[in-house]
Amino acid sequence: MSKHICKALLFAAALLPAAASWAASERTLGPGGETPTPYTQVTLSAQDIAQLKGKGYKAAILMHTSSDFSSALTAGAKKTLDELGIQVVAVTDAEMDPKKQRTDLETVLALKPNLIISLVIDPVSGAAAFRQAANQGVKMVFISNAPQGFKAGKDYAGIVTDDLFGMGRSAAEMLAGSINNKGDVAVMYHAANYYVTNQRDQAVKTVLGKYPGIKIVASKGIANPNDGEMIASAILTQNPSVKAIYAPWDAIAEGVAAAARTAGRKDLKIVTMDLGAANALDMVKGGNIAGIVSDLPYDMGQTLARMGALSLLNKPTPPFVTVDAIKVTPTNLAEQWQKALDRKPPEAVTKALQARR
Repeated sequence: MSKHICKALLFAAALLPAAASWAASERTLGPGGETPTPYTQVTLSAQDIAQLKGKGYKAAILMHTSSDFSSALTAGAKKTLDELGIQVVAVTDAEMDPKKQRTDLETVLALKPNLIISLVIDPVSGAAAFRQAANQGVKMVFISNAPQGFKAGKDYAGIVTDDLFGMGRSAAEMLAGSINNKGDVAVMYHAANYYVTNQRDQAVKTVLGKYPGIKIVASKGIANPNDGEMIASAILTQNPSVKAIYAPWDAIAEGVAAAARTAGRKDLKIVTMDLGAANALDMVKGGNIAGIVSDLPYDMGQTLARMGALSLLNKPTPPFVTVDAIKVTPTNLAEQWQKALDRKPPEAVTKALQARR
């Protein structure tokens, strides 16, 4: 999915009951094997909107951390909630601390929200905290995972996340295209038991395996993103024939690019997930980054708001919803950055784009 999820992985090791199901599937499945519903199918009718307005509903958005992703998602959710006449009474930042998230939740509950949107940092310890909200009748919609033991349709409305297989497929296609569909490649995968990154990384391998001219000669796990440069250096030393490397997310890709520079490998192509200024700048300037796959956090925020609004009306909602992935290249970066994050690229990236023209 993206940086927002990857930072939460230390707390999510227990979330892979459906591993066998998704490993054999060529589509995204939920943490419990749920079938995905496209986000475009989560809609409100004119009658729904009329029923929501004037009711004085209140919502709170409990984010796990502050980031471009969190800001864009919050902006999308707030815009839609405002249009529906639902007041946002609190937006919190747990700073990746499960204990702080619990405190945030308790503070927010005092404001008596009717709806909570949140990414649960620790699904295990977070279960007790979010049970308080459920017991008070608060409707909840979750980002990417749910508290352990919670049931969709009973304890919460549903989960909204990225099209994980779609992200992996897009990354594999960009990686293959960067080397004209022929040559040796390496895949770095996230070495943790978490369905989000596991599905993405497996999708990359699955799709690359369909290219007869491409051979995966190295597959290396990475647990700490700070090890990206070290692991990439080892790959390049042991496999000098490697033409391209897949990195699971942007912080790792920065380390891979550093390793490529140290090795004098200007020819090496790197494809990764998530929009980050450093990798975008490298790509625009013709460096090692050949392509980036991004999710759509602004659209995700709007979808979460619509899901929550439907639950306030006690209408059925899909248990697992996925939002599209987009391919980002130097030619479409400005447009895709705006689409994903609802803002322009950083100034340095914008200047580099202008210099290309």
